[in-house]
Amino acid sequence: MEEDKGKKIFETLVLTVIVFCIGLIFGRSIAPVNDISKKVDMSLFWQVWDTLDKNYVEKDKVEDTDKVYGAIKGLVQSYNDPATVFLTPEETKEFNDLNSGKYFEGIGAELGYSDGSIIIVAPIDGSPAKEAGIRPGDLILAVDDYEVKSGDNIYDIVAKIRGESGTKVSLKVLHKGELEPVVLEITRGEITVPSMTLKYVGDSNDVAYIDIARFTESSLSEWESKWDSVAQDVQRSGVDKVLIDLRGNPGGYFDAAVYAADDFLDTGKIISKQEDGNGNVQTFEAKSDGKLLGKKVVIIVDEGSASASEIFTGALQQNKVATVVGTKTFGKGTAQTVIDLADGSSVHVTILKWLLPDGTWLNEENPITPDVEVENSAEDFVKGFDRQYNEALLLINK
Repeated sequence: MEEDKGKKIFETLVLTVIVFCIGLIFGRSIAPVNDISKKVDMSLFWQVWDTLDKNYVEKDKVEDTDKVYGAIKGLVQSYNDPATVFLTPEETKEFNDLNSGKYFEGIGAELGYSDGSIIIVAPIDGSPAKEAGIRPGDLILAVDDYEVKSGDNIYDIVAKIRGESGTKVSLKVLHKGELEPVVLEITRGEITVPSMTLKYVGDSNDVAYIDIARFTESSLSEWESKWDSVAQDVQRSGVDKVLIDLRGNPGGYFDAAVYAADDFLDTGKIISKQEDGNGNVQTFEAKSDGKLLGKKVVIIVDEGSASASEIFTGALQQNKVATVVGTKTFGKGTAQTVIDLADGSSVHVTILKWLLPDGTWLNEENPITPDVEVENSAEDFVKGFDRQYNEALLLINK
């Protein structure tokens, strides 16, 4: 049991390079493309296109399709919303595969944004990234010979890091709290992605430890089925303490968070609200007395907890059925519709704000603030010591 107390249990979230934006750009629904003509003078665009086409020194090496995709990405980026993105057919396939839990090849680390820069949210236990010395909060300065720039698209950096198992990639990173960067050579491996795991911990195995890596699967119904299996196992076990780990959980289906929260709340309790662009608000309430009512619940979160994981945490915290431990969350309270396009590409568009039960908008200025703030230091990480997990275990056993 001391081993359980002394290290973070991360075996669930094992991605190639886990794109933190999965949570940032999810809240999935599929919508048709609206054919609305825009009265915009496009002459400047075509002037630049023709100028490059006539004058660029290696124009034969640039495909027209790549130019079109680049133009679309620029258009989408002009909205200055990291959750509104355009994905090429290849990126769309990777995004869909990631959510269906398939095998990937890469280093096993979550990437995220911090003040416009790309950082490591967390390496995964047993992953090539962690073995090489990657730490949470590492600022990525370069991938092989490519110098990472402020504002770079996270998907482009992921594509540079990802590669076949057995091949090597070099990352230049600046560890959090240090002044000199280091270069780490990492051998990629094969990694899979379960969405959640359950184990029983504590000296008497009387604490149900649920590690939820993401609120997505290949479909909402599949995620709900997996959650039902976990909740029923806990119910049958007879334990009255539930420890839920949402660290590094980038989110997923809003409805999955509502579905899981319902199991802890009395009928009629507010779980969350959604507000559209016209100010219309829809309220989501617990529909039936859940399978895990009356359990003592502690939730662990960090700056890598976002989107649906924040909705779930906020619902239990504000309804006073859970104590939250860790650090402030990411603060991502928007939902996106996913529009699949004819060539296999897709565009993800922010369409809704997510509100906490008290009606406040969940965002970077209003993230989930833990009841007990505990931070794992870089030294803790190096030693394999998990201060947040230990504190949560102490609280749940009081």
